[in-house]
Amino acid sequence: MDSVIYQIVNGQLVEMREQPYDTEALLQDLLASHPNLLAGEQMNPAQPRRWLLVRQEMSVPDTQNGSGRWSLDHLFLDQDAVPTLVEVKRSSDTRIRREVVGQMLDYAANAVVYWPVEQLRADFEQLCDDRGVDANDEITQLTEGGDPDAFWLQVKTNLQAGRIRMIFVADVIPPELRRVVEFLNGQMDPAEVLALEVKQFRGGNTQALVPRLIGQSAAAEQKKNVSASPGEALWTSERFLAAIASKGEAATRLAQRILDRAAQRSWTVVWGKGKTQGSFMIGPPGMKHRLAYVWTYGVIWIGVDQLRQYPPFDDPERRADFIRQLNDVANEALPHTNPDQGYQLPLEIFAQRGEALIDLIDQCIQEVAAKRQQV
Repeated sequence: MDSVIYQIVNGQLVEMREQPYDTEALLQDLLASHPNLLAGEQMNPAQPRRWLLVRQEMSVPDTQNGSGRWSLDHLFLDQDAVPTLVEVKRSSDTRIRREVVGQMLDYAANAVVYWPVEQLRADFEQLCDDRGVDANDEITQLTEGGDPDAFWLQVKTNLQAGRIRMIFVADVIPPELRRVVEFLNGQMDPAEVLALEVKQFRGGNTQALVPRLIGQSAAAEQKKNVSASPGEALWTSERFLAAIASKGEAATRLAQRILDRAAQRSWTVVWGKGKTQGSFMIGPPGMKHRLAYVWTYGVIWIGVDQLRQYPPFDDPERRADFIRQLNDVANEALPHTNPDQGYQLPLEIFAQRGEALIDLIDQCIQEVAAKRQQV
């Protein structure tokens, strides 16, 4: 039996019955025009997600600097600069039961590696030009006063850390897809996997859309979310160490040792403002670009690409040598050997060689500082 909702219009009761969308494109266009349909208030009632559309039909390459192999239906960003990949299917499309999951994972696995943030920014600015709005104003409004350059840097950091959100959207989410989404969302961290039903009701000339979020089990949310204290904008060492403790003794101990060395050496330490995950960034004293980011989900990101801003690491050979040193410390093959990309690594792999990692970071920062003094 079709679902029914009722609306009172001019004192008359209008019966509205659930109807499928005539085409998939209709639902895609509705999401692009009305991003609030993504139900950000259901994802996080305490801090509802707000959205910016970057582009419809977003190309996803499968090689460095490659042309797009796939086309994602929508790419959105929320106020914490979390890339949100959206794929739309009608319930009548049999691919929604199985094929769409593999499709989305292909998109996500390649996007975090091969999406240059500069291209994402250019696509967003082009969309804003087409709509006659200012791109920087849109970001400032989304972030309630945030700096656009810092926002795009956070987009880059989130991609490199795998902190993304994947959403399957349909008029009806079949049970098979729901079970897969709930399983993936419970296992993946920091990535988030959700499904969203956007049911359509029609009666006379009236249309109503009812979004319902699926996939956020209580256990998964407790695992992923670390809520900010009321009125607290920045993370602190105490709060960070308490949050990362859930990732084990090795991760907690290494984070503490990095902070201790930073204090001893007067490194620049910048604390993140994440609502659900904490971070701190370290770098040479007084320098804008950071060498490493440490996250409460037990990951360190080594910004080899950031090093090229500073001598002697503006030399690709010196950066390549740094990668070799990092590989020796990690004692395992790194995910790539490109001197112009960053490295996301679990803190736990340095459980026995944490001091060697800190010494390598220290050496790098000292080299940068020494070159600056010579200028």
